[in-house]
Amino acid sequence: MHPTSRLRRASVVLGLCAALVGAPAAAAEPATAPAPPVITADQVMPHLDALQRIADRDGGNRAHGTPGYRDSVAYVKAALDRAGFRTALHRFTHDGATGYNLIADWPGGDPEHVVFAGAHLDSVAAGPGINDNGSGSAALLATALEVSRARLTPDRHLRFAWWGAEEAGMVGSGAYVRDLSAADRERIDVYLNVDMAGTRNIRQWLVVHDDPAATAAFEDWFAARKLPTFDIGIGGSDHVSFGDAGIPVGGFATGLDECLHEACDRVENVDPHTETLSTNALIAAVWQLAARH
Repeated sequence: MHPTSRLRRASVVLGLCAALVGAPAAAAEPATAPAPPVITADQVMPHLDALQRIADRDGGNRAHGTPGYRDSVAYVKAALDRAGFRTALHRFTHDGATGYNLIADWPGGDPEHVVFAGAHLDSVAAGPGINDNGSGSAALLATALEVSRARLTPDRHLRFAWWGAEEAGMVGSGAYVRDLSAADRERIDVYLNVDMAGTRNIRQWLVVHDDPAATAAFEDWFAARKLPTFDIGIGGSDHVSFGDAGIPVGGFATGLDECLHEACDRVENVDPHTETLSTNALIAAVWQLAARH
């Protein structure tokens, strides 16, 4: 190569390098949140079968202070422990008996921004409480197990809870919230509640309207599937314990049925199709809200 050509080529290469060093980096493609999984009845109804078996062998119910409730907690805790959650029992006392809330944290996510979902696990003494609220508890457990199966890496920290003594007046969730420090309450961005998720002959899903993002997550999901909803404001179940403490809340229910608080509230009282739709709505909302700041 001629010396002049060599010099000219070197000059061009140096110029290109300088231009590249000085040029702004290309804008990164925005990260997209993973699509939420969609489950079938086979992934949620077995949990209701398990809760029914527990009630059958423990005197017909899963009420606060009974072996049926303690065995229900043990069943859910074992599933979560196997899935990699950090679980803890929060103890309280009501009516002379020790009660338990089961708390499960998924590792990762910003601990200063918590998305918290819960359902009460206890029944009344009169029956096994499979729709009220084994159905919400099973939907919540199926959602948590999908988080594990997907190895979800959320932006916000994910926490799940199964409450005791709701049937006595939201005692368990109230005790939990009272025991939180002011700083811990501030870290909870939103609490989502599911109480009765598989009501037969459902007319509409009853959606809690408080936190705007949570409200939109549920309402949009149901609307996209042409499923009717009704705004129930913020009253009704364990989310009231959080709302009264100034924590934004959301969630839904599928409404009352003729077996409410009766011995006939067995697994046959739950509609698998409704239960599956409810579970997928909860999964979608958790996936969506976990990715937001």
